[in-house]
Amino acid sequence: MSDSQPPRRASRLISWSLHTYWRFSRGMTLGVRGVVLDDRNQIFLIRHTYVPGWHLPGGGVETGETALDALARELREEACIAVDETPRLFGVFFNNRISRRDHVLVYVVRRFTVLEVKRPDREIAEAGFFPLDRLPEGTTVATRNRLAEILEGQPASANW
Repeated sequence: MSDSQPPRRASRLISWSLHTYWRFSRGMTLGVRGVVLDDRNQIFLIRHTYVPGWHLPGGGVETGETALDALARELREEACIAVDETPRLFGVFFNNRISRRDHVLVYVVRRFTVLEVKRPDREIAEAGFFPLDRLPEGTTVATRNRLAEILEGQPASANW
């Protein structure tokens, strides 16, 4: 039995060391979302093919990319929308549903150009503008909360 003790102890030490390395070496993840409002105060929402609900368009900030560049890229890809002026940063939200290190920057986009109608693809099942008083069934709680904070003056949450 004493022969098996050192390998077991070494195995636990290696496992603990790898866990500690992973925990402290893994950086924070960062995402962006755009609250795209047209001149009739309609909101642009998307429905993904791989997760339920209607969401604000957006996604992850890639290595070497600014948050604004990521927002512009995601709006082009998911919405066929080009940003015409620098959007206003509304807030930073902790998204512990993704991980204990994930944060989302939410921008309000009022000046933009619709490049073309967004057609369904592998990632986006549906997309479009919706009146704020007639959001589609399945609009996520986080999306509704951000809209209430931005448009109705509800206190901003720290959490997504």
